[in-house]
Amino acid sequence: QVHLVESGGGLVQPGGSLRLSCAASGSTLDYYTIGWFRQAPGKEREGVSCISSSDGSTYYADSVKGRFTISRDNAKNTVYLQMNSLKLEDTAVYYCAADQDPEGYFGPYDYWGQGTQVTVSS
Repeated sequence: QVHLVESGGGLVQPGGSLRLSCAASGSTLDYYTIGWFRQAPGKEREGVSCISSSDGSTYYADSVKGRFTISRDNAKNTVYLQMNSLKLEDTAVYYCAADQDPEGYFGPYDYWGQGTQVTVSS
């Protein structure tokens, strides 16, 4: 069992930055691929980025490529999502998820956090 807790969300102006954290307990994240997802009001949940457990390789959705960076600190059992140059359309609840062997970049994933709100507004 993996328990995930996201933090770091908030209100930011367009062009600003935020760093989301996904802290795990109950198991080490070393063996899990971690994905970040988001869901905006009235829209389906979409995959944003993921980082592999095996070799640390990363993947980004086209909508965030070049602006977001995913990283992991296994010593802290935490995965981060650095979000730069934020746009209005990045507003959503952001979730992290973990799976030992997801089918494809974005799932399905077994374990989910509760989400953290990111609001980009002027």
